[in-house]
Parts: sequence; C-alpha cells; structure tokens
Amino acid sequence: MQRRTLLQAGLAALAVPTAMTTAALALAQTKPLVEVWKDPNCGCCKDWMAHLEANGFAVKAHDQGNTAARRRLGLPDRYGSCHTATVGGYVVEGHVPAADIQRLLRDKPKALGLSVPRMPIGSPGMDGPEYGGRKDPYDVLLVGQDGNATVFASYHR
Repeated sequence: MQRRTLLQAGLAALAVPTAMTTAALALAQTKPLVEVWKDPNCGCCKDWMAHLEANGFAVKAHDQGNTAARRRLGLPDRYGSCHTATVGGYVVEGHVPAADIQRLLRDKPKALGLSVPRMPIGSPGMDGPEYGGRKDPYDVLLVGQDGNATVFASYHR
C-alpha cells in the first residue's frame, strides 16, 4: 500500500511543473496580438513595439508596407504616422499608448481605431534618452468609420 501512495505522490509532483507550464502558455496565448507594418530601420517603431510588449501585448512585425496597410485598412492619410497596426479588429496608427489600446479593446466603441498623427516627442517610442526628456502635447484620436475623429485621450503635460 505504501508503494502505491509513494508512486501517486511522485506522479503528482511531476504533474505540477506541467500544469504551471500549461498555465503559462495559456496566459501567453491570451495576450492581444498587435500586427504592425513599419520601416525595417525605424528605431522608434521598435521602441513602441517594446512598449506594447511590456504592457501585455504580443507583437508581430512586418518590415514594410506601412502606407499600403494604412490605405488598405481605410485610415485617412491625415492621421498617418510611421507605423500602422491592427489589434482586435481595430486600426492603431502611430505612437498610441498601450493603456489607450487596452481601453479601446475593453470599451469596444464603434470605430475604425486610434491614431496619434505624426510622431510627437514624449509619446511611447518617441521618449528615448535622445529626446532629452522633452514631451510635446498630443492627443490620441478615435477615428470613426466615416473618417472623422474625436479626442480619445489627451497628453498635455
């Protein structure tokens, strides 16, 4: 009888790492995937993607096709920046903070997506040491299906 108990305890102990590995894999698979089209040499795009990964997103990068992706997804050029992304059925253009993308996915507004036009210094990915701590004010825009936008979040420090 003791042999059976020892064997069962040993098998249970072996199952714990497997259960933890399975849980870790399940958690990794629940991260929202952000698919990004960017220039292969753009450092700020890489920094923005690192910002997203640090804030719970999985990222898949395409090192070309930013402008073509923006047009294919129907985002007007006036909202353009250096990279275009998709997540959860939405378009995300430019240096949008991860917290705003999380809010977008949580609230699920009827919209095309979010945009931070141009490349404001101080936004995620544009906040490295080379900018000397400078922070330009900027807005995150919620772009509707009709191409019109409203302010989704403001960063006026």
